[in-house]
Amino acid sequence: MSRAFVRESDTETGAVPLLDRPISEHPNLVTARGMALIARKVAEHRAALEAAHEAEDAEGEARASRELRYWSARQASAELVEPDKDGKRVTFGAAVTLGHADGTESCFRIVGEDEAEPAQGRIAWPAPVARALVGTELGDLVQLPTGEVEVLAIDPTPEEVPEEHG
Repeated sequence: MSRAFVRESDTETGAVPLLDRPISEHPNLVTARGMALIARKVAEHRAALEAAHEAEDAEGEARASRELRYWSARQASAELVEPDKDGKRVTFGAAVTLGHADGTESCFRIVGEDEAEPAQGRIAWPAPVARALVGTELGDLVQLPTGEVEVLAIDPTPEEVPEEHG
């Protein structure tokens, strides 16, 4: 490789430049819980950047800087959306209980992309399942990739903002 393409700061520290994390093309809709989680991520990565800088840890600094750029961008673009209070339709932020043909039930809450945790029942609003559910009402039958389900309950109560640990 030509020396013209190597930054001296990279060769001096041995740090490998990290690519920025991709930002979704979708609007950054968030619940109140999601807004708090993003703010915590910003604070966490600011602290990590400061600690890495003080420790003269170039690799740690690069990682923390990349994460801070991502979370700061997500915080700047966040659009707080509260669920509809009436609970008549499935909306962003609402929890929906579904009945399956085998008699089992499942519950999903439709949330922002950065707060999605499918194993915990939180699905991102652009996901196909969330898109199929938004706008449905009690008793509606909905075709999902896993089969047909019935909307059994809609809970518009916002999720609690988790307490900060530490």
